[in-house]
Amino acid sequence: MTPTAAALVPMGPGRRFATSRLVRLGDVLPSGEARLDAIARYLQDIAADDGRDAAIDNHMAWLVRKTLLVVRRRPRLEEPINLVTWASGSGARWAERRTTIAVHGDPVVEVASLWVCVDLATMRPARLSERFWTMYGDAVGGRAVSSRLNHPDAPVQTDRERPWPLRISDLDLLGHVNNAATWAAVEDELSQACPAAVVRSAELEYRLPIDPSHQVELRSQVAPDSMRMWLVSDGSVLASAVVGLGPRS
Repeated sequence: MTPTAAALVPMGPGRRFATSRLVRLGDVLPSGEARLDAIARYLQDIAADDGRDAAIDNHMAWLVRKTLLVVRRRPRLEEPINLVTWASGSGARWAERRTTIAVHGDPVVEVASLWVCVDLATMRPARLSERFWTMYGDAVGGRAVSSRLNHPDAPVQTDRERPWPLRISDLDLLGHVNNAATWAAVEDELSQACPAAVVRSAELEYRLPIDPSHQVELRSQVAPDSMRMWLVSDGSVLASAVVGLGPRS
């Protein structure tokens, strides 16, 4: 079963934050289409900019738990893109963020991400602050969301298995593999396992932080309309993806 647009909640009242940018040369595939890891960086940047603008507590960090993309088409090189983001749900220690990416006013990618609030002193999940509710409460509107992960474990045997070596450029300030770098693994496996397919949706879940101590193996299973991928170390799944595919026209 692949993720669908039904999982996304429309924009409601309350705070929203917007920005724009161009798709640059370092963001695209040889086809000129924006890579999934580049899109993940756009999402990460607008989330950080929104949090900074809202003056959310600076002793907290937000870590991505899962992200769903619904893709009408990918932005292309030199296209101007407009991004709008808002809070669309919450739990006690996490919040869901919706983002729409549009080209010339036409939405091309819709995103729902679950971010867990973490206390930087303890690196443990922390309750959402009063400031969060002041700034985002109207947008959340009482909608509760779960932090539960839904992807299955990797099967004992998969279609494809290979090492996934980590690079220093994959690591972020916390010493973990950045979420955008995990999307690079999805993009790379797509290029090898199903190069003729088009991404229609993609969902990435993060079970455990990936750090330089891990010897990571990439495993994937391909079906006519989907690809499943797992990043595994010592038998434990660290992250997983489910990608919905369509034919290239």
